[in-house]
Amino acid sequence: MIVDLRIYTTRPNKTAEFVALYEAEAWPLQQKHLGRCLGWFVTAEGPLNQVVHLWAYESQADREARRAAMAADPAWGAYLRKAGELGLLVAQENRLLRPTDFSPIK
Repeated sequence: MIVDLRIYTTRPNKTAEFVALYEAEAWPLQQKHLGRCLGWFVTAEGPLNQVVHLWAYESQADREARRAAMAADPAWGAYLRKAGELGLLVAQENRLLRPTDFSPIK
């Protein structure tokens, strides 16, 4: 298993707007295509204006296939265009994580 850790930094005071747009338009699509969301969070301390979410995949091949299917969905393209037009994000990053032998999430 691998975990895709994604961090999105929004413009100041735009996190709530980004989360609302995501919940309405992207969340249903990601549940459909990506499957297993381990968590979706906003920062309370530390670097502010950040949204963090984690997705579990069986393998890198599983991740690539699921993300390709989502990218091919016209509704996903519409969401990306709308999010881009609103200019809510400053930065995006993602990390692929592999659990240790003793991790409770395997």
